[in-house]
Amino acid sequence: MMKRVFLISVLILTSFLAACGGSGDSEEASGSGSSESIVFGTGGTSGTYYPIGGAVKPVFEESESVANVTVESTGASVANIQNIKDGLNQMAIIMSDVGYDAIEGQGQFDGNAVDIQAMAGMYQNVVQIVALKDSGIKSVADLKGKKVGVGKVGSGVEQSAKKVLEAEDITYDDLSKVTHTGYADSVQEMKNGNLDAAFFTSGVPNSNITDLMQQTDIQFVEISGETAKTLMDKYPFYKANTIEAGNEAAYDLDEAVETVGIQNMIIVSKDVSEDVVYDMTKRYYEYLGTEEVSVGALKQLDRDEIAKGLIAPLHPGAEKFYEEQGILE
Repeated sequence: MMKRVFLISVLILTSFLAACGGSGDSEEASGSGSSESIVFGTGGTSGTYYPIGGAVKPVFEESESVANVTVESTGASVANIQNIKDGLNQMAIIMSDVGYDAIEGQGQFDGNAVDIQAMAGMYQNVVQIVALKDSGIKSVADLKGKKVGVGKVGSGVEQSAKKVLEAEDITYDDLSKVTHTGYADSVQEMKNGNLDAAFFTSGVPNSNITDLMQQTDIQFVEISGETAKTLMDKYPFYKANTIEAGNEAAYDLDEAVETVGIQNMIIVSKDVSEDVVYDMTKRYYEYLGTEEVSVGALKQLDRDEIAKGLIAPLHPGAEKFYEEQGILE
């Protein structure tokens, strides 16, 4: 009888321990399930946004709050904002001009304003118009009647191209041909003589322009004088910018080129938790202060300026981190 009672007690104890072990496994699984997966919208694979996504992916994935980061090639700014709104992306890179339109409910977002939140400012995108040397194009006004690449449909490049043309009262109807080509395709079309000029709104240098320069005689078209003034008066996100002469890291030009630039920024969905955005902001800030930064555009950043001059409100998680650092405006 005593032996039977002992065996029953052992069985009960074993079952209890197994249950405890199962509970522990459940808690561990639950803990890992609390981390968030991030889909990071960037841009075309030949641009600057996409390699930035690849560079910061492992930085964000070091966070215990982030399960994984999927870097997605997209149509860039407009598509990224729409994807954030639709819940397809949790993080994205955009140009401030497109973000401004989204917040104001104008342009491609006419009557459809989007509530976007910023995580960090980034490098300035420089509006670079490149023309074939023998095209006769020396100013924005000279683009009339020419074959021009304006960037992919819905991209920040196209939005910038439209605004620059508008400053000279030029519409697509005034051009002999308009192609919605990405950087690489625009370069190829110029090499083939199918385009006279193309817009490249990116960091400096743009590797596609460098490639074109090695095989074709080109010239940069300035955005200066009244054209630049009209742009900056109407759109506060435009800033004067100069591509320096004699800088081997910036095309090694014989003469400086006056143009305009637009700040890029990282935005995040308001549905991403404050703790996750706080940790990603912290890791991004710390990364910018290391020697691990591999993408040239990110090397242009002063990390203590990334919370300033943004056209969108900060996500609460990012704002909390910047307040702790004392770098808010």
